[in-house]
Amino acid sequence: MKENKFYIIVGLLLPSLFFFSCSGKKDKSGRTDTRSSGTIQFVADESFSPIIEELREQFEFKFPNARLQAQYTNEVEGMKQITDMKTNLLFTSRALKPNEDAYIRKNSRIPEVFPIGYDGLSFIINRENNDTCITVKDIKRILGGEVTDWSQIYPGSKRGKIELVFDNKESATVRYVVDSILNGKTIEGENMYAAKNSKEVIEYVDKTPNSIGVIGSNWLNDRRDSTNTTFKKNIHVMSVSLQDKATPMNSWKPYQAYLLDGRYPFVRTIYAIVVDPRKALPWSFANYITGPQGQLIVFKSGLLPYRGDIIIKTVNVKRK
Repeated sequence: MKENKFYIIVGLLLPSLFFFSCSGKKDKSGRTDTRSSGTIQFVADESFSPIIEELREQFEFKFPNARLQAQYTNEVEGMKQITDMKTNLLFTSRALKPNEDAYIRKNSRIPEVFPIGYDGLSFIINRENNDTCITVKDIKRILGGEVTDWSQIYPGSKRGKIELVFDNKESATVRYVVDSILNGKTIEGENMYAAKNSKEVIEYVDKTPNSIGVIGSNWLNDRRDSTNTTFKKNIHVMSVSLQDKATPMNSWKPYQAYLLDGRYPFVRTIYAIVVDPRKALPWSFANYITGPQGQLIVFKSGLLPYRGDIIIKTVNVKRK
């Protein structure tokens, strides 16, 4: 009889946090938004759009006089807008660099950075491809251009050349690969493509049997599954191993529990960067996300919230 252990996140205990009252007056910029009303535009890296959209909708439901207009773009453009003060709120996967922080402060603005949660950088393949376990070492070899054919990883594979596809060449996804996986080296490869967005990556992998897509895990959860333990059915999500040889028993998908305990190796922090001297609607939206309601939404979306005590139970499943 074989016994497998599965780890399931069953709850999130969140502390009560002080929220805000309504206030705000028109300033020199012409803004009239308060902490619970008005209209603003904010910017987010497109790879986080599913969770940001969900949070935006729930915030507007709670505060019906507030209108949050999202501009989804790449990380490079988002950082440019926040440092040039063309937006007061940015969601991305890195904090401000010292020179960016100094530039904003030079213009008499005090930036605030709110970590709001974690997602996994995922590697997706066509549903007809059953080679779903891969090592960190082999991922680095593929991204660095050392490996270009499926047979170099899986001897006997007939899938041919590996086609590597990203969401956008200036996205938070690409920057994470370069900084955190390749240690500053550029991404190399014979067949490498940049799509326009994450949705196009999934569509490309769905119709391309020899491809690997690189995408944030918040795009992959099947909304029909309240336990957040399944992914979209039209693609496979690769399981990643830290060992020299990947097997189903030592490889892990980007589930919440494995982001939490470190078994899944590619984890990104999602940040809200706020430059809002009025402490009005941009600031209050960021605070809402870090509060109990926002963190519960992050949790239910399948991502790992930044705040709160996670409760995990071990379930033993016996098979004959």
